[in-house]
Amino acid sequence: MRRPVKEHGTSLHKIISITITATLFTLLAFAAAPSVKAHLEAIAVLDQVAGQPVPRIVGDFVAEPITVEDLNFTAASGLIRARIYLPAGKPNAPALILLHGVHHLGIDEPRLESFAAAMASTGLRVLTPELPGIKDYRVGEASIRTIGESAHWFAQRTGGPVGVMGLSFAGGLALLAAADPLYHPDFKFVVAVGSQDSMRRVTEYYRTGQDLRPNGTTEILPAHEYGPLVIEYQHLEDFVAAPDIAPIREVLRAHLYEDPAAEKAALAQLTSQQLTESTQLMNAASPATRAQLAASEAKHAAEMPGLSPDTKLRTLTTPVYLLHGEADNIIPSAETLWMASELQPKTLQAMLISPVISHLDMNAQPTLADRWRLIHFFALVLHAVEQK
Repeated sequence: MRRPVKEHGTSLHKIISITITATLFTLLAFAAAPSVKAHLEAIAVLDQVAGQPVPRIVGDFVAEPITVEDLNFTAASGLIRARIYLPAGKPNAPALILLHGVHHLGIDEPRLESFAAAMASTGLRVLTPELPGIKDYRVGEASIRTIGESAHWFAQRTGGPVGVMGLSFAGGLALLAAADPLYHPDFKFVVAVGSQDSMRRVTEYYRTGQDLRPNGTTEILPAHEYGPLVIEYQHLEDFVAAPDIAPIREVLRAHLYEDPAAEKAALAQLTSQQLTESTQLMNAASPATRAQLAASEAKHAAEMPGLSPDTKLRTLTTPVYLLHGEADNIIPSAETLWMASELQPKTLQAMLISPVISHLDMNAQPTLADRWRLIHFFALVLHAVEQK
């Protein structure tokens, strides 16, 4: 998902194409549940996050000016940093929490900011709480508590349960928070986007490139280097000797942060042995690294159920919406198929595996049918936020 951009010098052909497309979606929306307004809002959101100009026929109807406020609120676990996006003149607008994925910028990540602003512009109050563990590339139970406490705080502030949308691993953790009796009353619904069902399967996928589907077939897709690196970074003591942890962690951190200058500087501080170790860790396909990953999985096997929605979904009563990119190579789409198979039919509100998105980014040129399916999914979510 990218920041909104302005496009200058648009050709007449493109203007006609945009107008025809917008008109078609508008007409289709009249015949589709849940409402025309929600579908138009979905078009506006998706165009903004894809960096495309919102058709005027849509923007004039749904766009709202917004204000953005940084804040901190106190929860049982301590102070939580957050940001709230508010539609101007709508102090009682419907509420949505948007949870960032595993990224060092947390709530300051530009794609998240753009997405939150786009959602708020449709008339929603959007809260983005920071998850310190996930921000530091650690998927742990502390983030489940932060998610639950954020939902509780926002529900108290807005006067009722709130919708929660979690991106990447945060989506799976949001489902676990919703299943916790302590936080369950504060969740209106959960939207999990590109999320895990079983941490065990996902960590196995990082070294095998394979993820079993519920129907017994196997999704085969080489894993992005990001996945194994997150496991190595989180449990570096499983991969290198104690004296090597701090300097090698600096290398992995800079690489995950996509900071080449910092990575080069960190590499320059390594001994020849540490350099060999860090090079090996960067190559998750090597037999030696795969063996280390397997050993680390076994060592932390007891922790994985606590981070896996599959242990809770059969009894979850919070409404759930599932979205996944078809070619996601960070968390494979088979995980969403598993979640859909485990949820009760009355709990699963909608499920879409779409070629329009990868992990969290929009692909450039979707077909009309694929774009419509994604618009309809987001319309269902937006309609759910607005329901009392």
